[in-house]
Amino acid sequence: MPGMNRRGFLTTAAAVPAVGPSAAQLAPGAPDAIEYGEPYELLGNRLVFLNWHYIRTGSFAWRDAAGKGVSLTSPVAPDAAYFSSTDQPRGIRLVAQPAQRMGPLFEAERGWEEGAGVAITTLLKDGGRYRGWGAPFTTSGDPPGQKHFVYYESDDGLSWRRPDLGIVEWNGSRANNIVNIFGTDGGSVFIGPSAPPTERYKLIAEMDFPKDVVDEYVRRRPGAWDPKSARRKDGGAKGMTGAVSADGLHWTQFREPMVIEITDTNLTAYYDQRLGKYVAYTRAWSSGLRSNKVAPPRAKTWDSGRRSIGRSETANYREFPLHETILEPGPELLPTDTLYTNGKTTIPSAPDHHLLFPTIWHTANDSTSVALASSHDGRLWHFLPGSPVFSSGPFGAFDGGCVFAHPQLTELADGRWVLPYSAYNVPHKYPRRLWKFAPGYAVWPKGRLVALEAAERGEFATIGLVPPGRRLRINALTKRGGSLLVEVADIKGKPLAGRSFNEAARIFGDRFWTPVTWNGQEDLGYTEGTAIILRFRMDHASIFGLEFGV
Repeated sequence: MPGMNRRGFLTTAAAVPAVGPSAAQLAPGAPDAIEYGEPYELLGNRLVFLNWHYIRTGSFAWRDAAGKGVSLTSPVAPDAAYFSSTDQPRGIRLVAQPAQRMGPLFEAERGWEEGAGVAITTLLKDGGRYRGWGAPFTTSGDPPGQKHFVYYESDDGLSWRRPDLGIVEWNGSRANNIVNIFGTDGGSVFIGPSAPPTERYKLIAEMDFPKDVVDEYVRRRPGAWDPKSARRKDGGAKGMTGAVSADGLHWTQFREPMVIEITDTNLTAYYDQRLGKYVAYTRAWSSGLRSNKVAPPRAKTWDSGRRSIGRSETANYREFPLHETILEPGPELLPTDTLYTNGKTTIPSAPDHHLLFPTIWHTANDSTSVALASSHDGRLWHFLPGSPVFSSGPFGAFDGGCVFAHPQLTELADGRWVLPYSAYNVPHKYPRRLWKFAPGYAVWPKGRLVALEAAERGEFATIGLVPPGRRLRINALTKRGGSLLVEVADIKGKPLAGRSFNEAARIFGDRFWTPVTWNGQEDLGYTEGTAIILRFRMDHASIFGLEFGV
């Protein structure tokens, strides 16, 4: 459950109520019509400007000398009307902020971790603990693979321990942190807020399935078979697997594939509260249709494609449909770049603020960087200016070869936001017999991930919002001579009594979740059951987020 700090602000968004259209409303033939437009309602208590979704476009009119609006059919001379605008955003831009790199968080030190090293492929803040799941990796095999699935925990997200779980026997002892997930490669864990207690934790991963399981799947789901998923000579095939758990430690692994399609490591999933469905982000391969004018080759036919990111959704976590490609390398990247992994996550305390941290594999020199893309619905994505946000470290560093981002973006007690990543000390396709593998953090101090920036003077207004609290705090930074002002208006744009720019306290300097006030009052001044608009005047300032409290 979300907790409250002493100022009355939510400290976690673990169980915020669902809003927006329900699954029943989204069903064909549903009696309740779905309406779109303002006011919007947040799923959490934070608003971070990751795109223009929450910023109104504003309006304009042509007016005559008396200030009266003129219509398109008015007989007005070409120089007799002037342009007038309301709430149009000016002088602002969005800029992704570079991350600091931290690590290695820890290194392999136990017998079952012998080999290349270890990784944390999922980080979750669960109650009062930070919990991590991952794997040791071997140096043998082509490519080297995952040995076990293991669990770590921490009180602060920085110092990690390996609890003796007593679940899996290794070398005659159960005194280890190995959990009972077998045969997977990569994968991630998430919490399903609507699931029964026995299935609260869910895992999604890649797995090789034997011939009998694949044959059964093809008979049962003939329409959910990706033709690019060529079966091996032994009849097996690669696909997506899942597992469920009551505690994140003792798992029930599915025998049946959730879907069989081309996939690979670093799959992610979550439960979408607005859709009422589970959503998976997968490894896709963007390629065109092959001509039938020549005989098909015996080898795979999609090497001309580029690695991309796919998405699929389902109401039944046991079965996913084939993915749809939702992001592929575009003209903003080089023709030698591919999107190797997806890194799907959300803003802390804002589960409707969707992020991707895709690792871009630069095949021109076998290097990697991690980009940042955002979405307001999980379907439509845009790369943010300022991306990529971090890259491989210097030659010789633990992460000097390549980096791959994982979920979840997590807030530490001091306000830092951290994103786990796996690092090699050598490039991705460098010979791996002597490679080293370790976990690190991409770090954004004070949670300053994306700036809504006015390099000089700027202004904007939000779309109409149903505020999730009566007080507002701001995470902002101004130049020495810069400042910020905030105004509260009703849904029609009229400033609320005592909450106009004239009554607003000027905000300047480094303000980390600082209360916004008007004549010393923190209350936003709206009537319960109504929506508000927030207006901002900026001067050499950056806004990193808003937080509502009771």
